Amino acid sequence: MLALDRWLRGHRTPVLITWLALLLIALPFAAKQSDHLSGGGYSIPGSGSQTLFERLPHVAPGAQNARLAIVLVPAGRTTGAHAMQASLARAQSKVATVADVTLAPAARAAAIHQIAAAGSRQRPLVVPLAASVNEENAINLAVELRKQLGLSSPQDSAVAVHLVGQSALWAGLQDLSKKDLATAERTGFPIVALILVAVFGSLVAAALPLALGGVSVLITGAIVYWLSQATEMSVFVTNMASMIGIGVAVDYSLFVLARYRQEVRAGASAEQARATALATSGVAVVFSAATVVTALLGLYLVHATAIRSLALGAIIVVTISVLAASTLLPCLISLLGERTHGQGRVFAWLTRKTRSLTKGGASPQSANSTTTDNAHKRGFWEAWTARVTRRPALVAATAAAVMIALALPALKMHTADGALRQFPPGNETRTGFEAAASVSGRGASTPLEVLVPAAQAATAARALAHDPEVTSVQAAIRSHDRREALIRAVLRDDGESSQAREAVARLRSQLPRDALLGGDAAFLADYRAAVIGSLWKVALFVMGVTFLVLMMLLRSIVLPLKAVVMNLLSVGAAYGVLTLVFGTVETLIPVLVLAVVFGLSMDYEVFLLSRIRERYAVHGDTRRAVSEGLSSSAGTITSAALIMVCVFSVFALTGVPSIKQLGLGCALAIAIDATVVRLVLVPTAMELFGEWNWWLPRGIARVLPDTSIEALGEGSAATAPTG
Repeated sequence: MLALDRWLRGHRTPVLITWLALLLIALPFAAKQSDHLSGGGYSIPGSGSQTLFERLPHVAPGAQNARLAIVLVPAGRTTGAHAMQASLARAQSKVATVADVTLAPAARAAAIHQIAAAGSRQRPLVVPLAASVNEENAINLAVELRKQLGLSSPQDSAVAVHLVGQSALWAGLQDLSKKDLATAERTGFPIVALILVAVFGSLVAAALPLALGGVSVLITGAIVYWLSQATEMSVFVTNMASMIGIGVAVDYSLFVLARYRQEVRAGASAEQARATALATSGVAVVFSAATVVTALLGLYLVHATAIRSLALGAIIVVTISVLAASTLLPCLISLLGERTHGQGRVFAWLTRKTRSLTKGGASPQSANSTTTDNAHKRGFWEAWTARVTRRPALVAATAAAVMIALALPALKMHTADGALRQFPPGNETRTGFEAAASVSGRGASTPLEVLVPAAQAATAARALAHDPEVTSVQAAIRSHDRREALIRAVLRDDGESSQAREAVARLRSQLPRDALLGGDAAFLADYRAAVIGSLWKVALFVMGVTFLVLMMLLRSIVLPLKAVVMNLLSVGAAYGVLTLVFGTVETLIPVLVLAVVFGLSMDYEVFLLSRIRERYAVHGDTRRAVSEGLSSSAGTITSAALIMVCVFSVFALTGVPSIKQLGLGCALAIAIDATVVRLVLVPTAMELFGEWNWWLPRGIARVLPDTSIEALGEGSAATAPTG
């Protein structure tokens, strides 16, 4: 990091120009980042549902084509046949402008006949479309149909038009996610800005972390746009990347900038302060980012494209954030000079006025007022440390008991999946599906599919017909070679329901052994089994990564082990509260919260423990090191955690249910981690373990690299290298 600092001093202008060019190039693409996102990615390689899907084109060409339909809904009882026919004609003309889909003459004739038969008592009408692409490739088709039909805008005609089908659900979710993301960013950035102004007392200093957050999110958005055209990316990836990106980029910048300002106020020159900030907080930030990225890589143990794409989006934004904090931020600090560490004029004036009013008109003018404030803060945190470590066993046990109590409801956690339930009541897409269900039944658009040897077709049809969830069984479709048969069964409930999932489990035990069961309900059942079954692998992976990274940085066995246990308590508490609030959570939420929280909590773990290690290296007194490390970092950690919690909370309040659950789970876990864990469990546990905190077997010590971040240490203004 010191070498990087020296290099940046000589290349400030090229670095700034490079980042500006990247931002300008990214802007137009970031605006279109959700255009090619997919609602798919839930298929599991090797599962029965995926195997059936892959064999369908060879067994029954066209059988796997997407099922899309237009729904015409009369606005009132007085809507006549003429209005319905006119609306049908307009919809047909719009569909004709879209490739790979048609409104077949037979379907149009049947619709006209139904309209005429209904007369003055028109009801919702479902008009099937003929698509020439399968469900996985129909998202873009559905997006274009929605655009041509004008479904993203309010409809004020006598007949409302809707588009239904599985791909139509995900296309509608793209629109909803885009609106939610815009709302969250409009709300989140001002909140973060206010917190930063309060922390730094300067608009210029506050603007730096905020600017880096915006740069990281925008560049990531452009990369997502390019990747989505080459590989399948989940519709939720933009929300995921923005939610994590804003928090992480701001936190990383805050850590480095706060250390720089501390060094300047301790008497260091600007160049010395930048070098020290990069060599201490900068190292901690790099280790934190490496841990976050590696923890997110654990999600690749789940063989589901949707989850892997979410992990990829988060990995990209974290990587860009740490690059920006390590290169762009030091250059901006150098460019802006004293304005980055001085108090803003407005804030200084408000401070003087406030003190004048509270002290009977005495306005402090001394140059050491800031030092006095910092002394008061240190005094508070030192007193806090002394208070919680007076009876460490009792305090630690009480804090752990509270977290375990919060985690207990997670033992009854239920998971579910689906796109339809992501839409709020009254949403256009949900209204269309409800109207179609009133005509055709809830399960009509998501039938089960069974592929069996032709000789077992009758046996399979009987098993389907006898299931209480099945309302009808269609005639078998024979393959060209007459060796296999495809049977479709319509369910009573939609394919995303728990009833459909239970039906899949029953039928797989009752159908012939050679049968393959597919369809949306089977896809979701296989996806749920794969994700839940991979949770333990992801947990072991992220715990192992956390342990190894902290052991390398802190050169201790005990401290990383305690960190893993405490992170598990934070995640468990988040699971428990999610269960209490939502009852049923999306299947991907537990594994995402686990990886994200384990990664992000390292920000505070590394920042706090590295400061404690710095002080311990100076005098070798663990209790004193904990007190000094906590007092020098608690303010920054609290501010950073507050920012992260606020960002996650904004998404929890504005997003679709999946994003609400992810936002709430992460906000809770980060809040608990930065308060109960960092301010209570860490100091009490370190007090209990004493010198054992720093135990590292000699064999391991010889192998591990020495980061030596304590070489600069606290108050390094006088000794920091200048190049």
